[in-house]
Amino acid sequence: MKIHEVIKQALKEDIGGGDITTNSIIPKSAIVRAEIVAKQEGIIAGLGIAEQVFRELDRNIVFVRKAKDGKKVKEFQVIAELKGNARAILAGERVALNFLQRMSGIATLTARFVKLAGAGKAKGVKILDTRKTTPLMRELEKYAVKAGGGKNHRFGLYDAVLIKDNHIEAAGSITEAVKKAKHSGKAIEVEVKNLRGVREALNSGVDILLLDNMDIKSIKKAVKIVKEEGRKKAKLEVSGGVNLNSIKSIAKTSVDFVSIGALTHSAKALDISLEVLNINKM
Repeated sequence: MKIHEVIKQALKEDIGGGDITTNSIIPKSAIVRAEIVAKQEGIIAGLGIAEQVFRELDRNIVFVRKAKDGKKVKEFQVIAELKGNARAILAGERVALNFLQRMSGIATLTARFVKLAGAGKAKGVKILDTRKTTPLMRELEKYAVKAGGGKNHRFGLYDAVLIKDNHIEAAGSITEAVKKAKHSGKAIEVEVKNLRGVREALNSGVDILLLDNMDIKSIKKAVKIVKEEGRKKAKLEVSGGVNLNSIKSIAKTSVDFVSIGALTHSAKALDISLEVLNINKM
């Protein structure tokens, strides 16, 4: 679904047949000035989406961005100013903030992982997202990961080959699964759970090894195996149970990627509010 359609559906869900509270209290012609404020420090993402929400309700609303996506903001910093029809701004407030808070929360959490992993360095590990996203919000949530300094893994089942445990079970072995997947013409990534799987995957000629829920000792051994035994230099990705306490140790093993589902499924929304400065009831 296109972003424009996601916004329209979100507004329909919240407003339905009309904002009965606002419409009962605020005159049709009233004009409001308001500002959007970050109530805590973090990384902003989604200002453009918030603007689109208000413009969907009234194209004449003036929305001035006072911050940039991907940039850090301070507590109580004004990140946008608005002026326009009061009914439209008050009706769109919650939907705009829902998008903005959610996306900024993801960007902020991603930035924490990136910093701890030293992923900003030229040769540092890359922090990746996963497909563990909110239905129909994937494009927005993956955008937020990038705003926080992370990178996007595959967007869906259609754009990359990732052979997981159930695929291997169905095929009978890693070797057989890889053999069948090579017909796709895509680079092949295989999920492995132990060092025996690492060796089998390497012998099958995979491009990326996904080390699933391995401890640090096993990850280090996998790095050594790929370096010494790999027929070609396969990339290494770590996933499963990664958190802010473990990311430093994982990054030091010299793997190429760390994928973290929590970036999108467990990020806490950033505290952001819309505050009315004045209303001209005309």
